[in-house]
Amino acid sequence: MDITTWPLIGPLVQLGAAGLHELVDLLEPLAGAGAAALAVVLITLVVRALLIPLDVRMVRAEGARRRLAPALAALRTRWKKKPEELQRRTMELYRDAGVSPVAGFGSMLAQAPIVSLLYLVLASPAIAGEPNPLRVEELLGVGFGEALGLAVVTGGAGAIVLTASVIVLLTLSGLLQRRAMRMLQQGLPNPEIPAAVAPMLGILPFIAIIPALIVPFGAAIYLAMSSLWSAIERPVLRRVLWSEGEWTPDA
Repeated sequence: MDITTWPLIGPLVQLGAAGLHELVDLLEPLAGAGAAALAVVLITLVVRALLIPLDVRMVRAEGARRRLAPALAALRTRWKKKPEELQRRTMELYRDAGVSPVAGFGSMLAQAPIVSLLYLVLASPAIAGEPNPLRVEELLGVGFGEALGLAVVTGGAGAIVLTASVIVLLTLSGLLQRRAMRMLQQGLPNPEIPAAVAPMLGILPFIAIIPALIVPFGAAIYLAMSSLWSAIERPVLRRVLWSEGEWTPDA
């Protein structure tokens, strides 16, 4: 079954594959064997730059919710035995403050179809019935459409180097995100987190390592670069956009 021939999805995959292939050819005189990897890095940077307005909106919404944290804690304390009343008053608080409790997820949602398209472009053995030219691209012996988790088992030193590089980037991103989370929690009321959930919050920033080892190598590059972008961009935007009341909410 060739998904690249399906209506709606097929043309998008074909267009994405053609565009990526053209970019690889354009970069090949400059980057040689690394042209395909460089192409994905450039695509990631362009996509994330275009999504900056959505990231700004997300950080503003995060700050607004942070400003309401003391009031939300007071509501939970007062109405914890009446969940329906707690929910009603919580939504009323958000509405009165002009804050949406679900605002700020636009950037993540916008990237989902991009990552999905990149996955299909690299994972498809054939594009519209023709062999996928991107599948022959490789770096240090790892195929552009090959999963790093498999390459590190069946490949050589090159696969180990690339896999380690992706893991290091994602680990660095996770450490930066976890550090930011801990700093932001200071000065806020302690959240009521179930004991079984609390340990998961510590490893959540590193969860991207798992799909990075499963998806095609090219998609893993996108995940690593995009995660590092977020880990650096978010603290910068908070410093620029947040007011004093958002950094230190009134108790």
